[in-house]
Amino acid sequence: MDAVVVGAGPLTVTDVVAVARDSARIELAPQAIAALETARARIDELAASGKPVYGVSTGFGALATTYIPPERRHQLQRSLVRSHAAGSGAEVETEVIRAMMLLRLATLATGRTGVRRVTAETYASMLNANITPVVFEYGSLGCSGDLAPLAHCALALMGGGVVRAADGRRLCAAEALAAAGLAPVELEEKEGLALINGTDGMLGMLVLALADLRGLAKLADVSAAMSVEALLGTDRVFAAELSALRPHPGQAASARNMTRVLAGSGIVASHAEGDVRVQDAYSLRCAPQVAGAVRDTIAHAETVAARELASAIDNPVVLPDGRVESNGNFHGAPVAYVLDFLAIAAADLASMAERRTDRMLDVARNHGLPPFLAGDPGVDSGHMIAQYTSAGIVSEMKRLAVPASVDSIPSSAMQEDHVSMGWSAARKLRRSVDGLSRVLAIEVLTAARALDFRAPLAPSPATGAVRALVREHVEGPGPDRFLSAEIEAAHGLVVTGALLGAVEAAIGELE
Repeated sequence: MDAVVVGAGPLTVTDVVAVARDSARIELAPQAIAALETARARIDELAASGKPVYGVSTGFGALATTYIPPERRHQLQRSLVRSHAAGSGAEVETEVIRAMMLLRLATLATGRTGVRRVTAETYASMLNANITPVVFEYGSLGCSGDLAPLAHCALALMGGGVVRAADGRRLCAAEALAAAGLAPVELEEKEGLALINGTDGMLGMLVLALADLRGLAKLADVSAAMSVEALLGTDRVFAAELSALRPHPGQAASARNMTRVLAGSGIVASHAEGDVRVQDAYSLRCAPQVAGAVRDTIAHAETVAARELASAIDNPVVLPDGRVESNGNFHGAPVAYVLDFLAIAAADLASMAERRTDRMLDVARNHGLPPFLAGDPGVDSGHMIAQYTSAGIVSEMKRLAVPASVDSIPSSAMQEDHVSMGWSAARKLRRSVDGLSRVLAIEVLTAARALDFRAPLAPSPATGAVRALVREHVEGPGPDRFLSAEIEAAHGLVVTGALLGAVEAAIGELE
């Protein structure tokens, strides 16, 4: 795996995923090291000047007017980090912490924060040694940075607090640093503030969610096509000339995907002529309109993420001309809004998928399939309760779609009187993405079973490939079995990308 170079230009989604999930090695670019040293020289100059400079020789937040003499400034930085490492609740996932640390390092590497080279290099070395600070669920309001989460990371850099080692063991940070041959960093002027004053936690979770949602959007086209096929629907409504009448790019891409996935279907061909039904239900006919709107929402969020990945978030910042200026770039509103927007889109996509699942199980609407796709209806319940599971997840996703970014609770004695709640928006989006993957897994599992009941009519090459892969892990129709294990097996095929890979191996890459 190639190293991810930090400081040579903006990081990409691929870079963040590689470090967060695959433990890719990090290197600081030569230009980053030069920028670090230039900016630090300016901070040292200001520290020696006797002038009150926020973050260098003053207190923080509501205490920004309090001058701190030189002999107490190391204590100031230590106290800042220790007091702000105030998280509570469940541990945050390792991939989120690694993404957050990488993004904080990227801002340090711009030279706009004024930290020393040794501080940035040690931070990078922690990532390379797979030392993951223990960070907790609660502690960020999404303004003035993801303060508590980033403070727990800074505390570990100082040799304090608790971390997870590469093997998952929980141990004190000083022990983990020593085992990796690293020395704790004693923070100097400005460094404590620079390590905690960024939106890196919420941005890291946005980037990881975008990586997942791109694949899930493709899979939603596949699962919808499987349901159309299983329910004897038509593919004519996905024609390019119809999408052209409403030129949203996402809708056109989803319609093209569904057309390709259904191409060559013996089931679709079997009722292409003489079908007395005039129109399919909305959950079938309008699938590209909904999935397409989700794609366009993802694209907007990717634009915001790209801008954030090109940003240097800190307060104050060292400008190229040497000025040190306060600013409000740490406010998480741009990220918080799209995190909330994505949760809404994911919930709606899952809601439509659940409706298709339910339709395949209802003998009044499934056009000749057995009730609940049961092997022996009455004795067997088939997939009846799989739909309950899907419905329960969708209901939860609808609650998670309530925006966090419309809330604000003032903090720091009203100095920080408007906050973004972006961290909260990111945390609920992670649950929503997981829920979407499970709802799609249940739809695929149900549609594969419905296709079995359509035999001897043959599915398309693409949907047939999905069904064949599912059958390698889950048996076909028969007496009722332990259904939870089968749902988990299908979910595993979703999150590993195996289902999407089976389709793309059969018909080429989807859009």
